[in-house]
Amino acid sequence: MNFDEFTGEIQHRLELPGTGETVRAIRATLTTLGERIPEGNAEDLAASLPMEIKWYPTGAVHEHGQRFDWSEFVGRVAEREGIERQEAAYHAQVIVDLVAAQVPASDLQQLRDQLPEAQDDENWGKLFAVVDAGGWQESAT
Repeated sequence: MNFDEFTGEIQHRLELPGTGETVRAIRATLTTLGERIPEGNAEDLAASLPMEIKWYPTGAVHEHGQRFDWSEFVGRVAEREGIERQEAAYHAQVIVDLVAAQVPASDLQQLRDQLPEAQDDENWGKLFAVVDAGGWQESAT
């Protein structure tokens, strides 16, 4: 999947009005995720993404492996994207679902393993809610 296909799919799924909003959502989620996981895991995750997007969880991050909880993750995504927290959480779920469809299962499992709070804090599981539900499905109209 190339950059245009990836951003187009996210724009469609999130029903965003334009490419700018779409790229902002992708950047907010993947940069914040990159801050949370170790640099090597971020590079593994990014390897299967379009070239223009793989920079967000890797090169755009000043400090990898930060320890913060789900609430802080959503807050950072919301602030970067300039939206409400509930909407940011949903955007992150949809973006992670498309990322999950692009990366090897082992890289997705590595990502899950880097969120140890998932065992202690079921909120981290919300990041994978769409993935665990069988992926995003376009609702019938």
